[in-house]
Amino acid sequence: METIQVVGILIAIVCIIYGAMRGISILVLAPACSIIVIVTNQMSFFESLLAGESYMTGLAGFIINFFAVFALGAILAKYIEASGAAQTIANRILKITGTEKPYPVLVGLFVITALLTYGGISLFVAIFVLIPLARPLFKQLDLAWNLVPIPITLGFGTFTMTMLPGSPSIQNVVPTAYLGTSLTAAALLGLVGSLIALVFSLWFIRYTLKKSLAKGTTYSDFEESEPSKKLKEDIPTLGAAVLPLVLLILIILVGSYFMVPQIILIGLTAAIVVSALVFHKYISGHIAVLNQGANGSVMPILLTSSSVAFGVVITLAPGFEFISDFILGIPGDPLISLSIASTVFGGITGSSSGALGIVLQAFGENYLAMGIHPDVIHRVSAIASSVLTVMPHSGVILTMFSLTGLNHKNAFMKQFLGMTLANFLALIVVLLVATLVY
Repeated sequence: METIQVVGILIAIVCIIYGAMRGISILVLAPACSIIVIVTNQMSFFESLLAGESYMTGLAGFIINFFAVFALGAILAKYIEASGAAQTIANRILKITGTEKPYPVLVGLFVITALLTYGGISLFVAIFVLIPLARPLFKQLDLAWNLVPIPITLGFGTFTMTMLPGSPSIQNVVPTAYLGTSLTAAALLGLVGSLIALVFSLWFIRYTLKKSLAKGTTYSDFEESEPSKKLKEDIPTLGAAVLPLVLLILIILVGSYFMVPQIILIGLTAAIVVSALVFHKYISGHIAVLNQGANGSVMPILLTSSSVAFGVVITLAPGFEFISDFILGIPGDPLISLSIASTVFGGITGSSSGALGIVLQAFGENYLAMGIHPDVIHRVSAIASSVLTVMPHSGVILTMFSLTGLNHKNAFMKQFLGMTLANFLALIVVLLVATLVY
């Protein structure tokens, strides 16, 4: 019976990945694959699917926790796009980089993403803001649109998410609750990992760009992903264009320092209010912007929450315990089993923060009892949790594709290779340094 339970979980994981790659909506896949887990693990059908701790409560819980972030982030992004502020910022970047140098433009997106996320901005909010900023850049440079996820994903999904000391990312916060560590835990390991991830990311951006240019792929090859829009003639000044974003970053940094609760919501609301005032003469109507922004946030959060709900069902399944015991029993340095556990659960759930919650709650005390320094557990588990988090069913991938019009076929593999290799290489070096220093 135990074998059937484990096989059922594995079949469900394979089905959701394969289905996502084939273009089937996660809204269909997640509950269908959850049913596979429920049936093969002989779980109470309706309770596991609809009541108590179940698929539906996992989905609802994510929406309750993050709907405000998605909605406010989408509204802010719509103000930035509709007013022409994104076009203003893009034009300034083009003046600095030049229209014949696409690599500096991609690096610029990478740096902007990293600064935003290290400033405490949710990666989902960063996506909402950066996609409309990137589109006019890609149009003017005639770059293949399926390159856009690469610098953005590498910017928010590597060193600023799990490595840099002091990062306010949720992935850096979760371990503190279980281990009693701080956001600067194992600073040396974090800095070493950041350097490796940064160097690889810059190389990978150049590598994928060269391949795309060599193939002759252009923006027009993806024109169907977004209706063609004429560039606005009357757009804000650079100071006005960046004001809401600068305000958002400042509020988050100051609020985080003083430990103000829900600072991201305060910052987004303030940025929206300032956008409404500053961009008033550049938009046709505030009601339209608010409606379009709010409506645009619904599908991304539904896609993401469906993926998270699937992970919830897996963790509730009896077969999950066998998988957990197997990973913990891996011989050798405990840091290796910790890394494997965090990586595997990150891949299963499609969420690094979800993986950390599972691993540290279930096994944190075990690793502490083995004599591993809590700071090392914090940093290693955080980095490892992000290695396989870019999966076909992961929320960030689904959100990215929803907002860009891209899909698994034309954009997923580059994202997967970039973020996976960057985090994996950083993890290997961090493990080596940890064995020498701690």
